[in-house]
Amino acid sequence: MTDPGRPAGPARPARALLRRLRRVFFGDVLALVYLGLCAALLVWAIGVPVVDAGEDASFAGVVPLLATAPVSLLLFGLPGGVLTFVGAVAGGALANAAVIGWCARTLRRGGRPDPAD
Repeated sequence: MTDPGRPAGPARPARALLRRLRRVFFGDVLALVYLGLCAALLVWAIGVPVVDAGEDASFAGVVPLLATAPVSLLLFGLPGGVLTFVGAVAGGALANAAVIGWCARTLRRGGRPDPAD
């Protein structure tokens, strides 16, 4: 018998996937700090050319790209403008945050297997 409050069919695996992704990206403090830093760098890089029209302002976009490398450098090669830049930084930040979270969980548990896997 099925529970009427529980989704049936493909919605259950989708929820499990979303729960796992939430744990990967937002389950560790270090990953959250890294995502916040990348978001601050992105806002700074977009805002600097508006405030300061000096000759160094054009290099402000390099900082968030380097902070989220190597994935952002691959994604930045796609054609486009500002949306490509923002997407490259966001994609690189999420990929790096996943790696940071995985490394932090692995180091915390030592040699014990992960009970969630």
